[in-house]
Amino acid sequence: MSVLEALAIMGAGLVAGTINTIVGSGSLITFPTLLAFGFSPVVANVSNTVGLVPGSLSGAIAYRSELQGQRPRLMVLGIASVAGGVTGAVLLLALPGSVFRHVVPVLILIACVLVAFQPRLSARLALRADRPTHGGPVLFGSVFLTGVYGGYFGAAQGVILLSLLGIFLSDHLQKLNATKNVLAFLVNGVAGLLFIVFAHVAWEAAGLLAAGSIVGGQVGGALGRRFPAPLLRAVIIVVGVIAAIALLV
Repeated sequence: MSVLEALAIMGAGLVAGTINTIVGSGSLITFPTLLAFGFSPVVANVSNTVGLVPGSLSGAIAYRSELQGQRPRLMVLGIASVAGGVTGAVLLLALPGSVFRHVVPVLILIACVLVAFQPRLSARLALRADRPTHGGPVLFGSVFLTGVYGGYFGAAQGVILLSLLGIFLSDHLQKLNATKNVLAFLVNGVAGLLFIVFAHVAWEAAGLLAAGSIVGGQVGGALGRRFPAPLLRAVIIVVGVIAAIALLV
């Protein structure tokens, strides 16, 4: 690997770590980058997941002040994320890489619509019944399924999570973004551990992605925490639509 290639992969990791912390969809930058440098799709996917785990942790740490008081919520939804991440990683190792190709863009676009109408949907849901701090069984199941997707591929996992959290939980969008960062870290973390044990990881590329994404997580935390809720919602929608289009092309 040349110096320029190494810098390109590290730079992709930095941008992905920033985007993942603010919204999600960073894999749409790093995964194609690894493919462009000759890695096979499965090796690129596995190495991408492993490489971005430190960035996910960095982003969660950057949002630590917004996580105060969320321990009960994270304990419940974290179980769903871990179980989903394990399931998705196993599916990646067992199934052809094209299984979710046509489904993923549709899921992302639906998530964007949910984010756009989240305040209205959330308000109507609040009128019907008091919502538990962890969102109830429907959110638990939805977070599990999102974890399955995240462990399998994960691009725009954050967009889907934020749309679900915003609808089922009554809280400020920045606090929900902090929750999203922790749940995404759990999904990527358990999937990454399985890939390290059972799959081939391109460690040089993964290490470069990790170095870049750690810095990106802090950059994303500094930027994202300053966004007012309407602006953050707009960014989520724009990034999600771009992600869906990129996967369809």
